Amino acid sequence: MITVQQADFDLAAEYNRLREDAGDTGAIVTFTGLVREFYVPDADEALPGGSTKTLYLEHYPGMTEKKLQNIVAQAESRWPLLGARIIHRIGELHPGDQIVMVATASSHRHAAFEAAEFIMDYLKSHAPFWKKQSSATSSDWISSRSSDGEALKRWQD
Repeated sequence: MITVQQADFDLAAEYNRLREDAGDTGAIVTFTGLVREFYVPDADEALPGGSTKTLYLEHYPGMTEKKLQNIVAQAESRWPLLGARIIHRIGELHPGDQIVMVATASSHRHAAFEAAEFIMDYLKSHAPFWKKQSSATSSDWISSRSSDGEALKRWQD
């Protein structure tokens, strides 16, 4: 299941929903991403003006959900998943806020872990979200990090 929403989410409730939907699963892996106080695009750069005040996320409704579903379908074709869940928030967020949740269920932990990593790596690089980060003195659109592109290489066999 894919959800793009402004509202926060309850990790325990989402875990329980996936556990119920997945049936007789042997492993559920969850990842929750949080808005960082400091964004560093690459090792030698930092946001001008210091710490993050807000992070604003935009998306293109319909296109975004379709792309996220495609990422899940790719994961399902690689690993024997019994279920997967992505929640990605949009709108104005603040440091410490939950921004994304990825959860995968499989009969075996190895498949659940790898599928969750795969989904996150593709979300970071291919999901159509636009992020604008503001500090006390500046506001800038965030570009993809080179490390996000590097993370994809291990899945491109």
